[in-house]
Amino acid sequence: MTEVSSLTGRLLVATPALADPNFDRAVVLLLDHDDEGSLGVVLNRPTPVTVSDILAPWAGLAGEPGVVFQGGPVSLDAALGVAVIPGDEGPLGWRRVYGAIGLVDLEAPPELLGPALGSLRIFAGYAGWGPGQLESELGDGAWYVVESEPGDVSSPQPETLWRQVLRRQRGELAMIATYPDDPSLN
Repeated sequence: MTEVSSLTGRLLVATPALADPNFDRAVVLLLDHDDEGSLGVVLNRPTPVTVSDILAPWAGLAGEPGVVFQGGPVSLDAALGVAVIPGDEGPLGWRRVYGAIGLVDLEAPPELLGPALGSLRIFAGYAGWGPGQLESELGDGAWYVVESEPGDVSSPQPETLWRQVLRRQRGELAMIATYPDDPSLN
């Protein structure tokens, strides 16, 4: 079994068998995973709402496509900023989660972080699991757990991220990338 702390910074990729419509073909970046539960953001659910519509000061720093992403079904009225900052040290207002990926304090002045940001995504809401809930879903085969790459956070084509992440895996997982949207049409 995977050690609990080792899942922070990894991706949960929804299996084709996952029946929850909130997570159909979702790619979730785990921002926190411990014995108290898990929290992540769905990386491939862009909304039609632009960042300038809700967080205008951050709009110039948000990567393409420049929209807010639905981070998950929990707390849709709350915003989270996730940014990639290369190097060993991040600026004030950024907290490292894993590797070069970290959380941005959206209350901080954007000009404080702007020069250091490699990419920024704004998420409305998040995906959350209580203690043991994610482990249960993993045991049921609802998710593939794979390594994240900094470019996953800022993919310019988020609608293809599910297939991209699976395609770069070895063995059977790479073949899952070709799984049809509706297998009944085969």
